[in-house]
Amino acid sequence: MIILNRLVFGAASLLLLLLALGLVWLGLGDAWEAVRSPDQSGADAILDVLGYVIVAIAVFDVAKYLFEDEVRRGSERRSAAEARRSLTKFLSTIIIAVFLEALVVVFKTAREDVALLVYPTALLIAAVVVLVGLGAYQRFSATVEEKVGDDDAADERRDAQPTPKRRPPARKKA
Repeated sequence: MIILNRLVFGAASLLLLLLALGLVWLGLGDAWEAVRSPDQSGADAILDVLGYVIVAIAVFDVAKYLFEDEVRRGSERRSAAEARRSLTKFLSTIIIAVFLEALVVVFKTAREDVALLVYPTALLIAAVVVLVGLGAYQRFSATVEEKVGDDDAADERRDAQPTPKRRPPARKKA
């Protein structure tokens, strides 16, 4: 079952990697067509490519996360601190991608119709909410890790101490 699990996650991460490359290729192709077309703006083409590349980076990071945590490590036991660092790294990349995408959409929308800036603003607010949530997760999990770590260290010290040998009670001399 572990081998099947690794195969499925490996195939999924490879597919995501190929899709991320396809997004970059598609974005570059669209930009090339836009630059060659006299009726389209080069700035819009560049903003479109940025959007494709940002989404591709996020998809690539998901693929990398799946490969590293599910295929390479498998069901290997990890500490809470290691899992927290891995999740934080993953979510940080996603948050950055959402912020960048929101900025691209702000620039595109501001060039076309300022009244539509509500939607990119909502995207920016959503990214801030996820960032605050990640910060709260970091704080709470670090506090729990310290408490659990102290308890584990005390248990390890107690288990590491040799148990004193019992002496038989001394006999009274008559």
